[in-house]
Amino acid sequence: MSEKSRSDFTPVPKVSAVPPMRYETPLVPRNSISGRALVAVVAIMTFLASLTTGGVILVSQAATAWQADVSREVTVQLIPAAGRDIDADVSKASSIVKNTPGIADVRAYSKQESEKLLEPWLGTGLSLNELPVPRLIVVKIASGAAPDLPALRTMLKAQVPSAVLDDHRGFIERMRAMSGTAIAVGIGILILMIAATILSVTFATRGAMATNKTVIEVLHFVGAKNRFIAQNFQRHFLLLGLEGGAIGGGGAIALFAIAALLSRWFGTTTASGEQTAALFGSFSIGLGGYAAVVLQVLLIAGVTAFTSRHTVNHTLEMID
Repeated sequence: MSEKSRSDFTPVPKVSAVPPMRYETPLVPRNSISGRALVAVVAIMTFLASLTTGGVILVSQAATAWQADVSREVTVQLIPAAGRDIDADVSKASSIVKNTPGIADVRAYSKQESEKLLEPWLGTGLSLNELPVPRLIVVKIASGAAPDLPALRTMLKAQVPSAVLDDHRGFIERMRAMSGTAIAVGIGILILMIAATILSVTFATRGAMATNKTVIEVLHFVGAKNRFIAQNFQRHFLLLGLEGGAIGGGGAIALFAIAALLSRWFGTTTASGEQTAALFGSFSIGLGGYAAVVLQVLLIAGVTAFTSRHTVNHTLEMID
């Protein structure tokens, strides 16, 4: 090769292979407006459902405590009658009840104590000397004992005609009916909350699929299995459900914890606090109640993921 031909030769520079740029984005964008809206909806639903669950637990606990207290007590009421000494009747009735097997304690209310029981309805400052205020005898039944109350009622009626024995059986039945109704209503509300959550997730999933329709169709026609596409949506909505459930359930747990703390602080310092504590206890749902709220959060997250997967599979089957 001549010198001229060597000088005319220009070597071709080597070009290094540059890998193509890849933009990895999730199939379902996480921080979309619909995603944030769904988190808010799930949080609200979970919060309301947790409040319902806690309320049912409080009512059930209170009703159980009321029934236990009432079932261990009976009351003897003595109505003043003309020609009879009410104090003598109270003393005789108390003696009869004390001698009955299975009775642990007998406490006869004085005239002043009986009148004080009427103050919440009649107010203070009234003179009740001219009114036939009944006298009460509170009887506590021994633990595990079952005294013969019909025989005691007959004996009191024979020896003290003005005495009436009340075993509060009707009150206990009403308490059971009320607690059962409250539990049934709570379960109904929970079912409605879950149904509303399912509808919300269904619409959100369809909206996400409509937004990413082109990508889904391309994946579908190039051979991507329905399972692969559904798993992406399921994972996405599971995370959204866990996030919303944690926010709503955490808010409900914090609310119950604050209510229990405030009831312990102010429950015995005011009259209204004492009445509220007598009705609903300490407003503490206990560890079982908090565990129920946590399980409810997981349930709602699972329902969210399952609903999304079912909606995606159904939509893809229509494409086929």
